[in-house]
Amino acid sequence: MNIVTLVQKREGGAKEDIPPHVPLCVDLDGTLARSDTLLEMLVLLIKQQPWCLFLLPIWLLGGKAHFKAEIARRVVFDAASIPYQEELLEWLRSEHAAGRPIVLVSGANERTVNAVAGHLGFFHETLASDSNQNMTGATKAAALVERYGCFDYVGDAPVDVAVWEAAREAILSARSKHHARQLGKRIAFSRVFDSASGSRFTLWMRALRMHQWVKNVLMFVPIVLAHQIFDLEKVSALLIGFVAFNISASSVYILNDLLDLAADRQHPRKKLRPFASGDLPIIQGLVAWPILVSVGFGLALCASPAFALALAGYYALTLAYSFDLKRRPLVDVFALASLYTLRIIAGAAAASVELSPWLLGFSIFIFLSLAIIKRVAELHSVRERGLSDIAGRGYRLEDLAMLEILGVAAGYASVVVLALYISAPESRALYVHHQLLWLFAPLVLFWISRVWLITHRGEMHDDPIVFALKDAPSRIVGLIALLVLEIAAL
Repeated sequence: MNIVTLVQKREGGAKEDIPPHVPLCVDLDGTLARSDTLLEMLVLLIKQQPWCLFLLPIWLLGGKAHFKAEIARRVVFDAASIPYQEELLEWLRSEHAAGRPIVLVSGANERTVNAVAGHLGFFHETLASDSNQNMTGATKAAALVERYGCFDYVGDAPVDVAVWEAAREAILSARSKHHARQLGKRIAFSRVFDSASGSRFTLWMRALRMHQWVKNVLMFVPIVLAHQIFDLEKVSALLIGFVAFNISASSVYILNDLLDLAADRQHPRKKLRPFASGDLPIIQGLVAWPILVSVGFGLALCASPAFALALAGYYALTLAYSFDLKRRPLVDVFALASLYTLRIIAGAAAASVELSPWLLGFSIFIFLSLAIIKRVAELHSVRERGLSDIAGRGYRLEDLAMLEILGVAAGYASVVVLALYISAPESRALYVHHQLLWLFAPLVLFWISRVWLITHRGEMHDDPIVFALKDAPSRIVGLIALLVLEIAAL
């Protein structure tokens, strides 16, 4: 029996055949959940078992239903971790409390759908895809007409049009006003739930984390300290490299957010990130990532092969960090410190200037200190929330005191390296009044002490470098330090 026949049969029935409580059927992906559970599990599968990438095409040959079943079979789905459409969720609970049957019907695999139903606890029944049948579109509509005859349906996408047409009432869970207008041209909705949360442009600026690009200003440090900032050819190459690094870094942030969805949703601030919150669809992130990588490395090759190699090293370490190193205590902060130092190395490669071993030594210690600050700040946040460890990081609250000792020691060690450089012949060759550089050391010492005092108080809520740009005393220290360097070089 086809869907048209089923709908005619329903419409031709006597009025008394319609049950007193018409079932309210609700879709999952993009409707009740603000995310796509299949893509969430796919990303998690790639993170946990990357070799399965080679199996994906084989699974697809068996059809969409088989593809979903293979992924669901290999991934433990946490229904509590996904973002829900809260307004719709509350309405469903109120309808359930009034005695109305609520049915979760989705194209997601039955394992996933049953996990969500079990977590929420108010569904009368579930209908879902199994290894043979994909419960979407006309198939879903036919199944609901056959099972209930009369029903109301909540959906979110064009694929739901067939179901809405078969339903008594069509209800929309809209991602945006434009989304609602487009579907409203085809279906007369009795109710619309709007989950829009800001303009698409703003969301993408947040996903790309453009404010984090300030870290990449470190690329200019080698050319400034080499006193070649007025060499236009070197500066031009460095600017191209800077843009390439920014684009590549943004691709890393997107990948990291996709791989860290569950952990980010347990964090008081990270849960608001566009992908973790469901404000941006995961599929858009999966498409944007390779595009940004391609553009970034294309520009890197235009800057210089040496710079492209340095960027490749940065990217490889970042991928290792995202997939594994971030979960290993101490290894993670050394990796973060190395990523900061690689920015300096990349800047030297792009501008073709000699890299000072003193600068490398200083950067390793100071960036290790700043990396530890990030973990200490997270542990303070964990303690405030009454938890015992950082989700997905491997640190516990009892590590807090030791991390503070290590971080302060690393920060002060960077000042020791700076003092040794001031006394070295290299500083005399570059600075006419190199004795004035001794004023630089206490400035760094003061700043390190200040950020650690703020961190110890539990008041550090930003990346330390981003914090320095927002913090007035830090900006003053930075300006004085630049002035000292300029006077010493005259």
